[in-house]
Amino acid sequence: MTMKRVSPFVLNTPASLLLIAALGAYSPMAALSQTVESQNESSSALETGIGQTLEDFFTAALEYSPRLQVADAKRDIGAARRRGANGQLLPQISASASLSQNRQDALNRVSEYSGERLALVLRQVLFDWRIFSQRGQAYAMENQMEAEYFAELSVVLTSVAERYFDVLQAEDALRSIRSERESVSNQVNQVERLYGLQMAQITDLYDAQARLSAVEAEELLLSSDVTLTRDALRSVSGIGVGNLYVLGENADLPDVDGTAEDWVQRARQGNHQIRAREYSVEIADRRVSEQRGAYMPRVNLIVQQQRSDLGFDNVPINRTDTGYIGLDISMPLFAGGSIRAGVSEAVSQQSIARSELRQLNLDVSEQTRLSFLRLKAAERQIEASEKLLESRTLATTARRRGFELGTVTSVNVLDAVREQFVAERDLQRIRYDYIRLSLYLRRDAGVLSSDDLVDIGSRLDQPLP
Repeated sequence: MTMKRVSPFVLNTPASLLLIAALGAYSPMAALSQTVESQNESSSALETGIGQTLEDFFTAALEYSPRLQVADAKRDIGAARRRGANGQLLPQISASASLSQNRQDALNRVSEYSGERLALVLRQVLFDWRIFSQRGQAYAMENQMEAEYFAELSVVLTSVAERYFDVLQAEDALRSIRSERESVSNQVNQVERLYGLQMAQITDLYDAQARLSAVEAEELLLSSDVTLTRDALRSVSGIGVGNLYVLGENADLPDVDGTAEDWVQRARQGNHQIRAREYSVEIADRRVSEQRGAYMPRVNLIVQQQRSDLGFDNVPINRTDTGYIGLDISMPLFAGGSIRAGVSEAVSQQSIARSELRQLNLDVSEQTRLSFLRLKAAERQIEASEKLLESRTLATTARRRGFELGTVTSVNVLDAVREQFVAERDLQRIRYDYIRLSLYLRRDAGVLSSDDLVDIGSRLDQPLP
């Protein structure tokens, strides 16, 4: 199987730039090397709201997908929390002002006066283990949100590609059943002609007509499948479905090299969900450290400058300027067991996070291995199905010839026709399953890139008239 060199995504939309940069396929030189013709074609397709190529649909889905927008918003939240955690370690400056109008009645002597107190306070954390741990949690959470975003991005790309090939498979099946209906209809006409010449039995005619009715019913069902799959593609991408590029009979399918263990190892190292869960474990570890930090002292540097003309109990005094610098040291001695309870809860959460990570590793490894084995099985099934279709086609031709010579019945011909087109649709299904499995395998391994999707799109042929 040969790999074709194709252009990257059309770069005239912010979503396409985001996709290529996120999946590692974008570079400024690649953007500058885009041809004006490819840009105009893609922009025209998206401006009209009708897609044809695989690139049209997943480029549109990037801006349309609510799930991806939620993941992107969560990523922004992670960045905001990281900035907030860093801010706690920076100097905290506050100002206060107090203006008062006082009235004092003492020993039958009433006096009234106004007063003011102005203060500027700087507080700097020198040691607070809980704040240090919270900062580490914020960084880990930002990384977790980033990994979850890329996981969601892979899911969106795979989902769009899957819906695209669902449409192609449904349309291929519909074309196949129409060809079968035409073939069966010709056979029915031939039997009717022979029956009119009293050269065929009435049972042969009834059987042929029943076969035609069955094929027509199946054609209606497959026509509904086409409508449903096209609507599913529209709902996931937000644009209408035009005449799609098709998977030709001689199209090269993407290669998948390596062994099952190679892909399992890639999944363990690169799967975005596993990476997100690893950051979740790191957050749980730091949360335990945070709770244990409640036992430690907290040290703050305080610098204060105050101007006031009020003394204790709002007694008027001459205006004073007071400067203060000092250390504020506090340490809990007894909190009623709340600190110990917090540590116990954090340790339990840590245990849950580690167990969930281990379970996810097992699930992803099993799924990756299963996808690889199914992919390799599909390769062998494609070869076998191609040979089966060839033999079924030859058998149909032979039985038609035998029917003309009177050596076989019309039932034999109809059986051969049915077997031929069933074999054709089975081959189509296996080829599409192979493409889907290759996408699943790369998604689970965390190596799905824009090049993979562009490469698959380049293997498709121009839309059928």
